[in-house]
Amino acid sequence: MKEPLTGVQLYTLRNYIQTADAFDRTLERLARMGVQDVQISGIGQSISAQEQKEILQRHKMRVCVTHQSYDRILNNLPQLIELHQTIGCDALGLGYSPAEARRTLADVRAFLKRMEGVAKELQKNGIGFHYHNHDFEFAPLQDSNKSMMDVLLEESDPALIHLIPDVAWIHFAGCDPVTFLKENADRVKVVHFKDYVKKADARPKFASLGQGVVPLRECFAVCREQEIPYVMYEQDDNWTMGDPFLATEESLRCFTELHQS
Repeated sequence: MKEPLTGVQLYTLRNYIQTADAFDRTLERLARMGVQDVQISGIGQSISAQEQKEILQRHKMRVCVTHQSYDRILNNLPQLIELHQTIGCDALGLGYSPAEARRTLADVRAFLKRMEGVAKELQKNGIGFHYHNHDFEFAPLQDSNKSMMDVLLEESDPALIHLIPDVAWIHFAGCDPVTFLKENADRVKVVHFKDYVKKADARPKFASLGQGVVPLRECFAVCREQEIPYVMYEQDDNWTMGDPFLATEESLRCFTELHQS
């Protein structure tokens, strides 16, 4: 069994990567925590691909995947391909699908066909397409008992549409992330580890890894058994004392414990 590489989804620290100087300082701080692998998401658009490359190299950081917006994927794909080639990343992720892509069965099928077209163009350039879930992919569609995730898994080409499973959103949707990872490991390069507790309004209240209800130890065991290459810590908000760096330190300690388990 091959141990997964663990690191940080930089969306967690998005407020600290909006300029080249801030990006540099943030990676320096992460490097001091022992981080070598990151996912780029939420980065300032003014930071050029070459600047990203130089800063990543300065801190000996590797990028396992990025998150890009739907509009940018549709309208600026050549620029995104150039970005990935510059920073040495072979995986492009869609971080959030638009509402119009997931209302009806026809909507989902049209969306998947469009994304398969994108994936084919990316493949020509040595880049894979990866889809990141939230909870809404697991809800029934307006005109079907099937969910968006059902259609994606049953009807999309696994050689084209890969997955970035978010274990917290899968768990919050009422599904078992352990089973999901076991059944779909062949489509996964990167898993998002996120934790949460339920608020009074039943929405998730995010937490540092190991401080919520997600079965992270069991999920990590599957990642190890299935030799999924990367596990990235992500936390949208509600950081300890309002400090995402402190929450990152806590979550990295959880990763250390998981590696030792």
